Amino acid sequence: MKTVAYPLIFAATFSPALAMDQSLVRQFEKLDPQTRLEQRCDTEAMERINADKSTFKPDKVIAYTFAEPVMKEDKMKAPGAVFRSKGEWYKLKFKCLTDAEHLDILSFEYKIGELVPRDSWDEFYLYP
Repeated sequence: MKTVAYPLIFAATFSPALAMDQSLVRQFEKLDPQTRLEQRCDTEAMERINADKSTFKPDKVIAYTFAEPVMKEDKMKAPGAVFRSKGEWYKLKFKCLTDAEHLDILSFEYKIGELVPRDSWDEFYLYP
């Protein structure tokens, strides 16, 4: 299901996770469980946004820019995330549910917010 409204774009996808490269899986397996959950969900956010029919091409997601993510067991909510696309930062919210190993995504929802003005990048440690 996808609803588009300016300036926000909402997409919820409940299909199986996109296939991960095995070298990426090996890298995730080296991380402690909480870091793995965050990194796996950040990676899923980039993959989902990139696969969406939008013009965004994300190359970085930060889950904690405007608010700390909430993690509990296999779930992560990131109400204050951002992503970078083509040198610009955009606000992002997402909810992520993984398997017990934090490698497979069981459900993922996201909502793209407004452009983060360049004059506030320094305050939030954002970079081009």
